[in-house]
Amino acid sequence: MTTTSTRAFACPLKYIQGPGEFDNLERYTSGFGPKVCFLIDGFLYDGLNARLAGIYSPTQSEYLAIRFEGECCQEEFERVGRLAGEFGADVLVGVGGGKTLDTMKVIANEVGLPLIIAPTSASTDAPTSAMSVIYTKDGVYVKNVRHKRHSEMVLMDTEIIAKAPVRLFVSGMGDALATYFEAAANDRSDSANYIGGGYRRCKAGMAIAQMCYDILLADGLRAKLSLEAGCCSEAVENVIEANTLLSGLGFENTGCACAHGIHAGLTELPSTHRFYHGEKVAFGVVCQLMLENAPGELVDEVLGFMTAVGLPVTLGDLNVEATPENVRIIAHKTAVENKLIQAEPFLITEDSVYNAILAADAAGRYYRA
Repeated sequence: MTTTSTRAFACPLKYIQGPGEFDNLERYTSGFGPKVCFLIDGFLYDGLNARLAGIYSPTQSEYLAIRFEGECCQEEFERVGRLAGEFGADVLVGVGGGKTLDTMKVIANEVGLPLIIAPTSASTDAPTSAMSVIYTKDGVYVKNVRHKRHSEMVLMDTEIIAKAPVRLFVSGMGDALATYFEAAANDRSDSANYIGGGYRRCKAGMAIAQMCYDILLADGLRAKLSLEAGCCSEAVENVIEANTLLSGLGFENTGCACAHGIHAGLTELPSTHRFYHGEKVAFGVVCQLMLENAPGELVDEVLGFMTAVGLPVTLGDLNVEATPENVRIIAHKTAVENKLIQAEPFLITEDSVYNAILAADAAGRYYRA
């Protein structure tokens, strides 16, 4: 329960979403100074670096592009921070997925430089938050870090995002799906949100979380089908906003709970490391529904949506064998070593989480049939 009656809401200074916006980057970065340091996802580096050359070469701005080495970890913070410092950067730009963006957030806050976030997929709600999820260099979850400030801009080029693998887009829906349920859990327990040292939730944050869920159910399947057909429809644009802006503002201003706690537990098993953040969170949503003993109609609605768009609903979907040993590892990490699940509005024990995981796996197998 919060120890203050003060409410708080926070967000990036600007959010811009539309086709072709990546080509406007120099116009956006030049307002902070002429020297721009980019951190770019490894598998996108060659193509986007060449594109940046075309954008920046006719201008007075200079840029340095650094290839992201794949993990949001201390070693990468030190490497990228050193290169940006040697270049004398005036502004930092993160281009890529959640771990790339989270890495640049850490560095921007450490060195005090302005930051622009340019996602290349709608795979997580990380872009709009002032938080980073820290891992070891081997991909094991360590902690969440809250930063002092948000980015100056989040720039969503929907032409780039629509060309990303559909699996990334669906993973983003899994991450966004948790937003409303975790917001509701925090509201019932009156837990603090993630603004500063933690405040009560503004009604705006709760409304955003609800809208995120509503858009997913209304447009999620149509958006996936549109992307598979090679087009960026209005449904795609709506879900990009839900996955990124609404989910990001929703979780940060209301809080996480069981679903993201289960994600942390799943990272303890090496077999899950090849799955995306939102895919693991999605199974966490099923666990949360079981833990909270959600009404059958709601379970039908959520599991029906998840199976329709192809989100994981069983341990097997995440390449985890449902052995007592594996489930106990997940439950221990979730309930004992991670605080997120403690936002649930009732007593949490390792055994209650253990049973919820098994119940979720059984429910998922039923809906898969």
